Amino acid sequence: MTKEQLLRERYQYIFEEKLLQEIVAQGMFRKVARGVTLMDIGDRITHMPLVLDGAIKVVNEDEEANEYLMYYLETGDSCAMTMNCCMSSQKSTIRATTEADTLLYMIPVQRMEEW
Repeated sequence: MTKEQLLRERYQYIFEEKLLQEIVAQGMFRKVARGVTLMDIGDRITHMPLVLDGAIKVVNEDEEANEYLMYYLETGDSCAMTMNCCMSSQKSTIRATTEADTLLYMIPVQRMEEW
């Protein structure tokens, strides 16, 4: 199965065909090893990840820098917090770290509002 077929398999129930075609044309695949911080608190958000395979742990911090788990993203998921920050042009309020080798499809945030 090609990466494009994998993208379609994971998201065809969510996105209509025309949008899938645009996502394929505008985004990029990214393979990330386990333990990599994809996004940290305060980072500028440039891409919205779609998880094609793997897992990501999403955490936040309190005022004393104590980390607390918000949720995990797994195959077929996308990050609600990232989407929220994209739409409001805010910096990241979360830290996202891969929990396994992960294959992502990264969509440029500039396209999110358009779509």
